Amino acid sequence: MVKLNRIYTRTGDDGTTGLVDGSRRPKHDARMAAIGTVDEANSALGFAIRKLSGAPADDVRRIQNDLFDLGADLATPAGEDEDFAPSEMVLRIVPAQVDRLEQGIDRLNADLEPLTSFILPGGTEAAARLHLARGTVRRAERDMAALAAAEPVNPAALAYINRLSDYLFTLARAANADAGGDPLWVPGANR
Repeated sequence: MVKLNRIYTRTGDDGTTGLVDGSRRPKHDARMAAIGTVDEANSALGFAIRKLSGAPADDVRRIQNDLFDLGADLATPAGEDEDFAPSEMVLRIVPAQVDRLEQGIDRLNADLEPLTSFILPGGTEAAARLHLARGTVRRAERDMAALAAAEPVNPAALAYINRLSDYLFTLARAANADAGGDPLWVPGANR
């Protein structure tokens, strides 16, 4: 259980941050960038959830919890031969979390019309907020991919963040479906 009595520790005043294994990294380190962008994505979901209710709100709350799991996963560096298996002391994203996102995408997509054009991020306020969160998730994915190019990253974590942007895209489409559909891109419309 986490217990925080003090919010500030002053340990980061030198421009470093501590990881789960006790090591310290510069705050501009690729691992810290990935962790920070995952946190931004979670905050964007907190903004989006204010316009959701019922099952979509419950799903996004679960995803917010998963993003804390993802942050813990990223904050626990692995060795070259790591199998990324979770344990009592190590929290890792697992394939079942990715599967849940895929099931959610399939469930939502079953009621949507097929895409005939790219869509513009917007529509209802809920959809616009979800698209904003999706854009932040895509940046988190880029940051995680940059980290993975330099050091080991849990493959399930990379799959999770990739699938999450797909889920949020589909959830935004579902939010717009009830309001007449998505705003569509019209190529060259303003020439």
